[in-house]
Amino acid sequence: MRKTGGQTSLLRLIRQFTTSTTVLLTLPVLIGLVTVVIYSSRTSAILRRMNAAAELKPVVETSLAEDLFSVAAGRVSYEKSGVETRLERTNAALDALLAETDGNGHLQLTVARRTMDTLAQYAHRIRDGMAGGEPISEMETVVDEVRNVGRLIADMIDSFVAEEIRNAGIAGSRLEKIVWGAAAMEGILLIAAWWYSRAAFLKLTGEISTALQRMEGTVRRIAEGHFRDRVRNIHVEEMQELADQINLMAVRLEALLEQTKRNQDHLAKAELRTLQAQINPHFLYNTLDTIVWQAEGGNGPAVVQLTRSLSDFFRISLSSGADWIPVTQELQHVSAYLSIQKTRYRDILDYEVDHPEGLDSTYMLKLLLHPLVENALYHGIKAKRGGGRISVRLRQETGLLIFTVADTGKGMSPEQLSAVQAMLSSGQPTVQAALEPGRSGFGLRNVHMRIRLYYGKEKGLRIQSGPAGTEVSFTIPIRTREEINHDERVSRG
Repeated sequence: MRKTGGQTSLLRLIRQFTTSTTVLLTLPVLIGLVTVVIYSSRTSAILRRMNAAAELKPVVETSLAEDLFSVAAGRVSYEKSGVETRLERTNAALDALLAETDGNGHLQLTVARRTMDTLAQYAHRIRDGMAGGEPISEMETVVDEVRNVGRLIADMIDSFVAEEIRNAGIAGSRLEKIVWGAAAMEGILLIAAWWYSRAAFLKLTGEISTALQRMEGTVRRIAEGHFRDRVRNIHVEEMQELADQINLMAVRLEALLEQTKRNQDHLAKAELRTLQAQINPHFLYNTLDTIVWQAEGGNGPAVVQLTRSLSDFFRISLSSGADWIPVTQELQHVSAYLSIQKTRYRDILDYEVDHPEGLDSTYMLKLLLHPLVENALYHGIKAKRGGGRISVRLRQETGLLIFTVADTGKGMSPEQLSAVQAMLSSGQPTVQAALEPGRSGFGLRNVHMRIRLYYGKEKGLRIQSGPAGTEVSFTIPIRTREEINHDERVSRG
């Protein structure tokens, strides 16, 4: 494909639009999710600290004092009272909370932790007093001090919990603001994405419509005989090859007409070559209209596929003026034609084309299948209610290729079939017989005559038809490049 500066690629525009829209719509969602996760983690940490502090409060407020009172009353020894274990666990819990807390809550916990050291000193005094035999009355006084210190620590824990509640409220408020902010951002980006998509769509359809109008105008002028007219200023990269093929079509048509005038001694094959190189303007107009319709509908991939199929169709039709092309190109040519018609006729047309391997070096006279497929579509499938299927099959026998074009269309009556067979079997192959488009069976006659002229065969097409559809087949010998006459032009494949 020839590329020039300033061209726009349909696929690149579609990728850019898809990527940009995805980023615009995904970014605020991701930010919102990350924010929710962060603040949810903070809230969970606050609740965990509050729960841990709540579990410490009854220990310092009542449990330690009651255990020490039992020790002072002589009910249990200090070692068996579990006071030391409670002190260690409480201090460890406070240390863990301090490591996770900052701000005012950290200050409250620091004071509580230092006060725990005072409470531990009172506990040790009771332990030592009981071991030294001090009076119970003095021990009870110390226990009262323990209760007072425990209440003080409990108050500090309450202050810490209150501070954590306040922090949780602040975090919730911030989270709510962020969620609403993310929602607002999402709404703004949705509007921006809509405007961006609209601008991109208008740019895309504008470029396509302009390119198609220029190509259609050029094709119309070429069809009127202005073969020196050319398609220029195409700014859509995927359509540049189509424009090049249209320009090449004009060049080849002009060259073929001039060659026809110069080579009167080869009139038969020159006129047939000109005939097969002619392009049906209505098919091209309809295809371009279909591309415009798909482009206006925003179906970028369908536009690309139709453009490429049309480009393949023209490129193989021209084949640099060659009469003989590889079998694979002939099958690709009819596949491109059916692909275009499938897009136009949608549900009424289905098709299949055989693509056997190992035929790259096998050559055949070009454009033998296309008239048969076109005839099957317009006289078989379209004439039947509900449409039908076209099958292009190829099988090999010893030294031969057998092509079959079958359709499940309307079919022919016995009288119609007899008339067509009589038309094909009457007389010798002549240019005049093949160049009578006003007569019935023009496409069939043309292929029939060309097979007999170029291959020197007595028989060309074989036709079978009935209510279930029509089947047209022909057999040609397998030929390589070396086996084709040197005065006949051969595609390089």
